[in-house]
Amino acid sequence: MSAETEKKTPADRAKRPRRLPGDPRAKPAVARMIRVDQAGEYGAARIYAGQIAVLKDTESAPLIRHMAEQEQHHLDTFNTMLSERRVRPTVLTPLWHAAGYALGAGTALLGEKAAMACTVAVEEVIDEHYAAQADSLGDDEADLKAIIEQFRAEEQEHRDIGYAEGAEQAPGYPVLTQAVKRASKLAIWLSERI
Repeated sequence: MSAETEKKTPADRAKRPRRLPGDPRAKPAVARMIRVDQAGEYGAARIYAGQIAVLKDTESAPLIRHMAEQEQHHLDTFNTMLSERRVRPTVLTPLWHAAGYALGAGTALLGEKAAMACTVAVEEVIDEHYAAQADSLGDDEADLKAIIEQFRAEEQEHRDIGYAEGAEQAPGYPVLTQAVKRASKLAIWLSERI
């Protein structure tokens, strides 16, 4: 054993991110995180833009605008990270541009509760996604981890707003939310890789 290894306590080793053989090295893994998070926040901003376009004169409009403003802040933050860390964005951005807006407008056309059901479904997936990312980051990425945890708390707030606004009363709630969750997970998987 080297002197360096002997000095490390079990608590020190526990702080390191867990990596298995074949896992990407830290830099590519962090680049994938930033790429997928920027894509996700872009998609979320487009979902809210579609919802606002349809529901602009409803009681839900101020809440949707509040959530949209937070998503725009998230997007601006990840756009800055893309540039600073020289991470290429996903090539699927044009698809997320159209698909996000269509999802937002489409669910809003089904009514305010359906729009909120969409929010709940997306935010539950993002909550899990951000939690896994935060758990995988070590002390060397403390700033990124803090940002992800802050944004995760705001996404949880959006989910809670959706529930409070009657998301579960949307027509076809179980089917709608499962479809949105599956689409969100697929978008995450694709954006990490392409």
